Formats: sequence, C-alpha cells, structure tokens
Amino acid sequence: MLGLMERMARYGDGACIQASFGPIFLFNHPDAVREILQTKPECFVKSRALEFAKMLLGEGLLTSEDPFHRRQRALMQPAFHHKRVKSYAASMTHYAAQMRDEWKNGQVVDMHHEMMALTLSIVGKTLFNSDVGEEAHVVERAMNAVMPLFNRAFLPWGALLNRLPLPATRRFHRAKADLDATIARIIAEHKTSGDVGDLVSMLLLARDEDGAPMSDAQVRDEALTIFLAGHETTANALTYTWHLLAQNPEAEAKLHSEIDAVLADRDATLEDVENLPYTQMVFAEAMRLYPPAWALGRRAIQDCEIFGYPIPKGAIVLVSQWTLHRDARFWSEPLQFNPERFTEENKASRPKFAYFPFGSGPRTCIGESFAAMEGALLIATLAQKWRAISLTTQPLKLQPLITLRPRDAVMMRLERR
Repeated sequence: MLGLMERMARYGDGACIQASFGPIFLFNHPDAVREILQTKPECFVKSRALEFAKMLLGEGLLTSEDPFHRRQRALMQPAFHHKRVKSYAASMTHYAAQMRDEWKNGQVVDMHHEMMALTLSIVGKTLFNSDVGEEAHVVERAMNAVMPLFNRAFLPWGALLNRLPLPATRRFHRAKADLDATIARIIAEHKTSGDVGDLVSMLLLARDEDGAPMSDAQVRDEALTIFLAGHETTANALTYTWHLLAQNPEAEAKLHSEIDAVLADRDATLEDVENLPYTQMVFAEAMRLYPPAWALGRRAIQDCEIFGYPIPKGAIVLVSQWTLHRDARFWSEPLQFNPERFTEENKASRPKFAYFPFGSGPRTCIGESFAAMEGALLIATLAQKWRAISLTTQPLKLQPLITLRPRDAVMMRLERR
C-alpha cells in the first residue's frame, strides 16, 4: 500500500485507479486535505478499512458516523479536556520512570514490545483507572492477531474470507474474545467500585436526551476503541523515535543536552514540557517520517468536487500522511531526520495541511493533546538515563495496517548514559 501511494503521488496532486469496488482517488496536496477533512466532511463517510474495523470495534468513536458520532464525541470530550489531560502527566512519568529503572545496561530489548507495554499501562491507568500490566501480553498478542486482517478490506472477496473458518479468521475471533474480556473486567470493576472522573465512569454515567443510559454494548465499543487507539499509535511513534535517534547521533546529543539542562536528576513533571521544545520536535519529526496514521480514507456519499476533480458518489478518496509528509515541495531533504523543521518559524513557513498526523476537522483525533504530552514526557524520562543502540543498519520493514507498524521486532541494545 505504501508503494502504491508513492506511485500514485508521482502522477500529481490528484490521481485515480480503478478497483473492483470502484474508483480510488489519492489527493496529494495540503489544500485537498483541507477540503476533504475540514471544509466538505459532509460529502463523505469513513472508508472501507474502518467499515471493516466494525468487526472488532463496533460502533465506536473511530467507526461511527454522524449524528451518532457527534453525540458520542461530545460525551467523551471531557475526558480529553486540556485540564484533565494535564492531570495525567504524573501517571505518564511514573510508568516511564518505572521502566527506566528496570532496564539493565547492555540489555537487548524489542523496543516495540517495550513501548506497547508502557503505553498500555498508561492508557489503562489514566483513562480507565485500571492496572492492565498483567494483561499487557494478552492485549499485545491479540493486537498482533487482529491487525493483519484489515488488509482484507481491500480485497473484493474480503467479506467472504471473514466467514470462512480459516486459521487467521479463527485467530481473530480468539483475539476479539480476549480483548472483550479485558474491557468487560474494567467495566465490571467500575460498576461495583463507583469510580468517577475517568473515561469509563463518564460512559457509564452518560444519558441520552430521554435520560436513558448508554447500552452495555455501546460502552464496550467506545471503551475498546479508546483502549486500543490510545496506546497503539503512541507506541508506534515512540518506537520509531528510538530508531531514528539511534541513526542520528547529532540529534540524539542535542536531545540529551536539553533533557540534562531541564531535568538534571529529577523526574519530569507537567511544568517541564514547555521547557523541552527540542524533545517535542523530535517526537513530531518521528511522526512526520513514520506517521502512525499513514493514510485517511473516505467514501463519497454524494457527487462532489475536490481540488477541481469531480468525485462520483461511492468513490473512495484517500489522503496520505506517508506521501505528503515526505513531499519535497514542502520538506527539504524529506527523508532526512531533522527535528528543527518544527521550530515555530519553520512551521509558519509551510502549508498547515502538509503535516496532519492526527487528522483534522470534526473527526480529528480526540487524543491529540494526550499523545503529544505523553510523547514528550516518555522520551524525556527514558532518554534521561538511556541510549538505545540499533542492532541493524537495515531500514525498518513496515506493516501499513490500520496503523503503521514495524513488521518485525525492533531489537535494540540499551546503553546507560
């Protein structure tokens, strides 16, 4: 899929191919991104991959459509209000410091596995007030089984494969059952404990216009969506951050210099984030080169026009962070890792939608501020004491599924600073 999008992008700002289920358009210009995501969202619904994702996520925030989506987002928004997000900082630092202090000099780790476990613990505690540490391996195994099936969304016979008792399909159903069991435990704990203030509590207390509570199935769908999306994307971004720092020692040295100057030997706090601008730029540049959300798809529900192109009803329209984030028109030496691209001056010099790792418009990622703060705090806390040395000089092999995952283990050797 990445190669296909790169080839389509060479044909210009708009390109189209014909698939078995209709035309697919790729738009590769910031102005087209603005039209699709921000100014004309009423022309579209989510595309095939996320319609496919309903097998796992049901009618959660990621997959549902308006007006139901608007209602659910409004109910969940308080959990992501900037004041509440700031209150999560201490938990983020706590879990990162715990991992930092458990690492051993010379230890070889799969960095992707480490970051998945770390971000899962954080989202469990901050948004669900639950300790999921013991279940981290269950969730990771389930995600590894579930993710590859989303490629079936692009096959004309994908729906048929989902009904056949194939090994991958059976693995999917076992994984779904494991994830459902984890979420059911969290919800049951909240019902008996009377916890208030976290996301699950808000979902259980929510009432519609008639005063009816959210159904158990809907609470499950929303909770599972945030549970998975809230750790998977950040874990991927942090994995790529460590990989890129290992390949770019000058940037790594500048990062360490900033962290040492701001933190010295104490743990990071919320107040430190604004004093770690280079750390934030490192995270942003990692998401430019390896965007966890590598493409966004929409299906036209009416005839419309995008960037001067007529789009027929039923067509699939794509915009790709992978191609636009690497477009030489907007990024000099686009394949180079250069955090300085994200100084305020440099950000102001390029079109806004040349960079959109969290999407935009009414469906922009609800957890954007959560992820940005988490990325800065985790990088600062871990890099305060450790370097990670790559064990290979080969480029990372990638899996462009619902998120952009490394295909293989990312083995790195830890070196105490």
